[in-house]
Amino acid sequence: MRTRRALSILASLGLMASGAAVAAPAQADSAPQEVLFVANNWDGTASVLSSGPDLAPVGEINVIPDRDQRMREIYRDPIRLAAFLVIRQTVGEGNDQFADDMYTTPDGSSLVVSRPSFADVVSISLATGEIEWRFQVAGVRADHMAVSPDGTQVAVSASTGNRVHVLDIETGVEAGSFPTGDKPHENVYTSDGLLWNMSIGEVNNGLDDPVLDFLKGDRVITVADAETFEVVREIDMRDRLDDAGLSHLSDAVRPATFSPDESKLYFQVSFFGGFLEYDVATDRITRTKTLPGVFDGPRTDMVNDSRHHGLTMQPSGEHLCVAGTMDDYAVVVDRATLETGPLVDVDKPYWSTVTGDGQACVVSESGSDQVTSIDFETGQKIASVPVGDHPQRVRLGTVPAGWSGVG
Repeated sequence: MRTRRALSILASLGLMASGAAVAAPAQADSAPQEVLFVANNWDGTASVLSSGPDLAPVGEINVIPDRDQRMREIYRDPIRLAAFLVIRQTVGEGNDQFADDMYTTPDGSSLVVSRPSFADVVSISLATGEIEWRFQVAGVRADHMAVSPDGTQVAVSASTGNRVHVLDIETGVEAGSFPTGDKPHENVYTSDGLLWNMSIGEVNNGLDDPVLDFLKGDRVITVADAETFEVVREIDMRDRLDDAGLSHLSDAVRPATFSPDESKLYFQVSFFGGFLEYDVATDRITRTKTLPGVFDGPRTDMVNDSRHHGLTMQPSGEHLCVAGTMDDYAVVVDRATLETGPLVDVDKPYWSTVTGDGQACVVSESGSDQVTSIDFETGQKIASVPVGDHPQRVRLGTVPAGWSGVG
């Protein structure tokens, strides 16, 4: 921490070495500035925007400053190289995946990023742009993350290692881990001290016909104790879907979000244009919302089995915001009535989150390389701003006061 503060002071005095190219806090004791981070997966950058609905650009971060070093390691290892190329041609849609998910440290001095093609998580100094620590996950690909409620730990899915690692966000030291189903994906912390992981199974093969669905792997929700990392529960949505008369739906749970009181879980599943509501106490699916269908291609054309991929809850709990990935729209849904607002035209939306004030949702448009804000009350588009190549995850975080980007 002393090193970070010293670097910030040097930067503010103009004494940082050329090439570090950073902005520093205007005052050493100023509170961090809330911003939105956008992970541009294919070009390995993170765009930084204001946390309000205007999405004003703040700066940009290179999250692969060590790219040359990592590539040398990969080319020297035939197994790693094969895995790297498979990721490129399958889940990467012909592109390398360099920036999946990200969170900032509590003081806003560092950005922690999962990098799928490098199978790691790194912490990058927002003062220097340099890597402070690196953790290599089990297997050959890193995926979605979640930050603990107190901000001190970050959980990352090792998507080919079938494991979730929980790391100290300041040091990168592993606090613990737990096993999951096949291809762990989304992670969500709850206030009762639990960590929920959703495994999605194999999404890159052609076994997309419903009668072959069982060949796509073991897909469960794994619930672990966030302190001991012991698995306390497994939820197989296959049984719950069948009981609800929804045997035609996949049980691969994709993005998910809890109601403010955490009594209800809302989630998307592979191939489905809509979302479901799950009551935690009664352990059953209570409602299903099917959204308008625009995409009319075969299941095999759905990117990584995702028809819809992106779901967030307004902090008040009044509305949900849905990214209709293959249908090219985003829409706000009233949570009480499940009535939909207007369909907002967006290009291959891949994630949904909220602005800092909670009044709007923000969706990443991976097809047009921009992000768009939508008013929760009216369902209408507010603003769109350009970002980097193939934006996916968007997360709220903080940067030092006065910060304007790392070159």
